[in-house]
Amino acid sequence: MKKSVEEDVFIPLYPKSTVEDKSSPCSKFQERRFWSAVKLLSNVVLWDGIAQEDKVRDLGLSKLLNRYLLLNILNTPLGPDNIEKCAKVVACLPERWFQDLKSGSTLPELRNFCQHLLQ
Repeated sequence: MKKSVEEDVFIPLYPKSTVEDKSSPCSKFQERRFWSAVKLLSNVVLWDGIAQEDKVRDLGLSKLLNRYLLLNILNTPLGPDNIEKCAKVVACLPERWFQDLKSGSTLPELRNFCQHLLQ
């Protein structure tokens, strides 16, 4: 899994003017790569409870979400597309990770993502 995350994930960052046109090849390629990375995130977190939780969280949150997915989400204009991306990421996260947290707090790896959601 680590090798897949480190070597197979690639989401290019194009100028906003290039990806604003949803029919452009750059925009389509970036979207396909984003959704491929979301699928990998969902597969990585399926190992929660089987592999060590800290390893799963590191791969899924620190490496995939914070390194690749969040950059794309932050560069997506606010609106339905951004909401859909955020919702799909949230749907991947195991509820078990949040059971022992105090109200109003989150996992350290999710702080930047939570700040975006609050905006």
